[in-house]
Amino acid sequence: MKWDWLAFWRRFRRGPRPERARRLFSFQRERLELQFFQSASATGKPRGLLWKDIEWGASVEFARERSSGQLAALVGITIRFEAVEGGDMEGLPAVANLRNASAVFFFHDGRWHTAGKAVFNLNPDEALTHFQKQYERLSSG
Repeated sequence: MKWDWLAFWRRFRRGPRPERARRLFSFQRERLELQFFQSASATGKPRGLLWKDIEWGASVEFARERSSGQLAALVGITIRFEAVEGGDMEGLPAVANLRNASAVFFFHDGRWHTAGKAVFNLNPDEALTHFQKQYERLSSG
């Protein structure tokens, strides 16, 4: 049997297999949600607001970064903030408004990670459409 180096290189360059990454996301999801909340809360963004609670959507959209091949996952979230006591936002009625966003996760070294990045005002489908030049949507399955 002749070894096809070109096929091997193409597969290696494309990165991890999406099927395996999807299964791992499902297994690691509870830990990832907690990690996201902790990381996002620690960013100090949005300024003057504290992360109070997140409601997590059930579905996950997977994509591959076009330039690097790295896998990403986006989950729809609804965020509740509260104003920092004594801050500029205290007493503003808009602080109580729920915020729609997508929580961003990335696959590296066989595990899912997050830096607490949220794409505000876009659900996962909208975010992938908006960033279609950067990300290739992966089919379901």
